Amino acid sequence: MHTQKPGLSDAYALQTPSDSKRLYAGWASSYDQNFAAEQDYLLPGLTAKAFAAAGGMGPVLDVGAGTGLCGSALRELGISPIDATDISPEMLAEALRKDAYRDVIEADLLEGIPVPRGTYRGVISSGTFTHGHVGPGVLPALLRAAAPEAQFAVSVNARHYEEAGFAEAFDRLLRGQWIKDFTLPELRIYGPRATGRHKNDTALIALFRKV
Repeated sequence: MHTQKPGLSDAYALQTPSDSKRLYAGWASSYDQNFAAEQDYLLPGLTAKAFAAAGGMGPVLDVGAGTGLCGSALRELGISPIDATDISPEMLAEALRKDAYRDVIEADLLEGIPVPRGTYRGVISSGTFTHGHVGPGVLPALLRAAAPEAQFAVSVNARHYEEAGFAEAFDRLLRGQWIKDFTLPELRIYGPRATGRHKNDTALIALFRKV
């Protein structure tokens, strides 16, 4: 019988939205302790700090919110209200327990986000744009949910950035004057307690504003 607990390799191997739902349904209750704490997962907090430093404010949509680590970091920085969206209802249930969110929205980003156009003054995403998850094709849906001048902070796994077409996608958005004030700082995803082959991975934080 397979008893190995889910891990990063399982997440990076995902291929379809239904794969994601299955993995995270089984991982939700142990994710914070068995992954985030054990692997010294810094990215949600660092993405929240980058968003705040860029002048981000609420209402914020936390995209691919998972168990709410990024939303909790935003609340600690005094930013609210925050809504969470994720494909996994089990992960969103864990997020609600943290009392960081005003509302949660179960949604497959590939099919869009069911909110009125221009709802949010900020959009943040930590850990969603990576191997086995979603690519730059969902960026228009994020922009649709954002109001003009909304601040974005979107983390993208650095190894995934070029190969998945993010560089080209952001270049198109800049040339089309859909976004402005674009910067791309690089940060470590994990702290010194991390182990395994991904312990030195980095993320690029795409910071920009909707025009």
